[in-house]
Amino acid sequence: MDVCFVIQQRLKELGLEQRDLAAAAEVTESYISQLLTRKKAPPAADRTDLYDKMNAFLKLPKGQLSAMVRAQRHEELKKKLADPPAPLFQEVRELVIRKCAKEKQAQILVIFGQQSFGELERLVTQKLLDVTQGIARDELTNESWLRSAAKQRRESYEELRALILEFLDTDVLDLTAAHCAAFLEPILDWWDIELKNFTMEIALNKRLASARVVRFEFVEMRSSLSSKEEAGFKEFLRNVTLSGDATKEELEFLENLRFKEQRPSALYYYRELQSLRDPLHFPETHSESMHKRRDGTESEKQSQIQSRKKAIRRWARNHNPSNGGRMKPN
Repeated sequence: MDVCFVIQQRLKELGLEQRDLAAAAEVTESYISQLLTRKKAPPAADRTDLYDKMNAFLKLPKGQLSAMVRAQRHEELKKKLADPPAPLFQEVRELVIRKCAKEKQAQILVIFGQQSFGELERLVTQKLLDVTQGIARDELTNESWLRSAAKQRRESYEELRALILEFLDTDVLDLTAAHCAAFLEPILDWWDIELKNFTMEIALNKRLASARVVRFEFVEMRSSLSSKEEAGFKEFLRNVTLSGDATKEELEFLENLRFKEQRPSALYYYRELQSLRDPLHFPETHSESMHKRRDGTESEKQSQIQSRKKAIRRWARNHNPSNGGRMKPN
């Protein structure tokens, strides 16, 4: 069933207006109107808090709207994937290239120009979108940031929330020049990619993001036996002489060790355990534990102080000049 139809019917049943729903969802009435008239596609359920607010306001079963939206978007996605990807808006491609590191711009421009929306252009644009949406998603729950940003943009709090919700629902195929102007342009400083291994770095505006540079690496992973399947580790566990005093954390560390070709024995795991415990291998951890032991509890400290005082008094009595420096008998 169409989610917009369900919302409209529920509003009618409860005798409510679109503006009431907009106020409950903390967005503009215009946003709700476009949503219910299908001029705007329902946003993805996992990218927004919109449906939780609507669900509660419309007194619908928990999660009903989100489930309906997921099913509806799934069908729409299958139709979209059946068609070849359309090229990006020219303004979007220009922004992506302009934000690229200057020494790579010419090379990237040539590669992008070979196809309307090729693999590299999709990869780069998707990562830029992911990072930018991540920042927008974090700030969506920051009311003070939203009100401050809305004031700077000369918009209302509800207008900015609606704008962010729309942007969070945007995928790489629907990215527009307006999205670029509102989010990608101010948040992104530059990006760079190593074409040999596709390692990518994205630098962010330090005034708008907590992280300065985000790095993505694409690494080849070779399949191997997990440590649970290692015969040597199983034998190590069975032999209580070797593994009997190992802690849960130590066993977890040994269990997660990976090997490509050679298969380790039970003795290897025992020696690895001793190496893990050797304080010379982890001097900072060892010094911290020694410091804690020296500190002891407060009662132990007081006991030590009293013991020292008694020892000093005994020494003073035994070395009193009036005794001629002779030791007093105990």
